[in-house]
Amino acid sequence: MTYPEALEYLNEFTNYEKLNSYDYNRSFRLDRMRKLSSLLGDPQKGIKSIHVAGTKGKGSTCAITYSILRKSGFKVGLYTSPHLSSFCERIRINEAFIKEEDVGRLLDNVKGALSEMGAEAPSFFEVYTAIAYLYFKENAVDLAVYEVGLGGRLDATNIIEPLVCAITPISYEHTDKLGHTLREIAYEKAGIIKDGLVCVTAPQEEEAMETIKDVCKRKNAKLVVVGRDIKFKELESAEEKEVFNVSGMAGEYLALETKLLGAHQVINAATAVGIVESLGDHGIAVSPKAIRVGIASARWDGRLEVVSKRPHIVLDGAQNAASARALADSVKTIFKYKKLILALGVSSDKDIEGILKELLPITDSVVLTKSRIAERSLDPARMKALITSKNSVVTSNVEEAVRQAKSKAGAEDLILITGSLFVVGEAREILTGSGL
Repeated sequence: MTYPEALEYLNEFTNYEKLNSYDYNRSFRLDRMRKLSSLLGDPQKGIKSIHVAGTKGKGSTCAITYSILRKSGFKVGLYTSPHLSSFCERIRINEAFIKEEDVGRLLDNVKGALSEMGAEAPSFFEVYTAIAYLYFKENAVDLAVYEVGLGGRLDATNIIEPLVCAITPISYEHTDKLGHTLREIAYEKAGIIKDGLVCVTAPQEEEAMETIKDVCKRKNAKLVVVGRDIKFKELESAEEKEVFNVSGMAGEYLALETKLLGAHQVINAATAVGIVESLGDHGIAVSPKAIRVGIASARWDGRLEVVSKRPHIVLDGAQNAASARALADSVKTIFKYKKLILALGVSSDKDIEGILKELLPITDSVVLTKSRIAERSLDPARMKALITSKNSVVTSNVEEAVRQAKSKAGAEDLILITGSLFVVGEAREILTGSGL
């Protein structure tokens, strides 16, 4: 099928990324994913892979790991979600996104298998994950890096057999689905830990760390802890780059540089170092030079991304209170500005009060908006009712929000567009595509 036909067909499947309310344990079914993959010949098997879960930073950690492995000379696949502008962004090999015609071609294969699935239809994410499995298999990648979509234990990516898994910082998110305590949420994330293998974890709150330790002990998995087994130290935080040291298990890496901004990216980079060093247990060698060059060349759009100056326009997908706190701290540390105009749009299942608590103190005025894509977008008027300390305006779409924010900003000001990645993606397309 053609790419437009493929998108139309994909839209027939339930897309939980856009929905607010559903039964997590009934909607996410690994047995269904295993059946679909089996009908396709289990393309995920035989691919050496890395699996990353977490609340914050899992996409960035995947991107850094992917970049290091590419600089090591490997042919590497990367599967992430959601996308900012195009579905093709989710699947890439060595910096090249999957081609539109390949999405249509591989979806034809999946469609044939679906005819044998019976009445139980898979979700959109399961179908697209199957496309990733097929694409990496037919292109014979040396390694594949998979980002968990939601949770971990029941995620469609959790039928792979990774060499190493990693868990980035865990905080409160999707509490109606993953659990109301950090222990419950961590249990879902730790569902990717496999028997006898290595799990690298970023620094965690005590409750989450204890859960990860318990799962590793039960599964006889080796636990590598960033901050204990892998040390890091931030040296410089500026608008152009982060500079930091990492002392790993296999070596010391001094004055590393990354264009991914914010202290949290230093933690993500240290986690990626732990991942690639752990591959040595499987005979996969990664040189210190590849680590240095890979970290320096890693890109991850829409995360503290500067898309314009005078005024500064910064994009970031902060979707919970912990991410918003890290964002606020980074903005205050990295950027110099007179006023900050916040353009915000979030999904209705997010902790909007927690997000506002972190962002409003650094904000001079607020422009509220919503994505045109996500059905679970929170009505901007509901957000406005929660804001009493700042001047705020409501807009009906992201394009209007961008115009409003730019009209309020002087050359020395900063516009921060954040919240849902759907909002960030739409803003990025507007700002980098049409030149508003």
